Amino acid sequence: MSKSLEIKPIATVVGGRTEPTDDHWTGTAIIRLNPDFPVEVVQGLEEFSHLLVVWHFHKASPDDVALHARSPATIPSGRPPGVFVHRNHRRPNQLAQSFPRLLKVDGLDLHVTDLDAIDGSPVYDLAPYFTEMGPRGEVREPAWPGEMLADYWDTPQS
Repeated sequence: MSKSLEIKPIATVVGGRTEPTDDHWTGTAIIRLNPDFPVEVVQGLEEFSHLLVVWHFHKASPDDVALHARSPATIPSGRPPGVFVHRNHRRPNQLAQSFPRLLKVDGLDLHVTDLDAIDGSPVYDLAPYFTEMGPRGEVREPAWPGEMLADYWDTPQS
């Protein structure tokens, strides 16, 4: 293994939900970049519809990390998926990725919707979403994520 990496947040989520929940993520929030950054760091970002945001499950405890397979309650019993097959806070570094829609850039405040981080979540990185860097070819997945996440967003996004 390589040496560990120490990183510092570049932004904080402001507004939106205050507590994590499993479903019905909707509404708006602000990704407030570090005020020490020059405003030029976001120059041109308003031309993009979506962001890729890496953030931390800051309300989760390191005791929540579960390095084993487990079945979410909503999937049929059988061979449970491992920790790297879930996208929840039980991961070793408790980091998440989201792809929110960028509504507006206002100085160092990025107004977004469909961000499933909560108020106060530290943001460690962000970038515009490039279609060309998304998955190539057909995307394959089992049925259980769709069943488990059927109510994740309140309304379908176009």
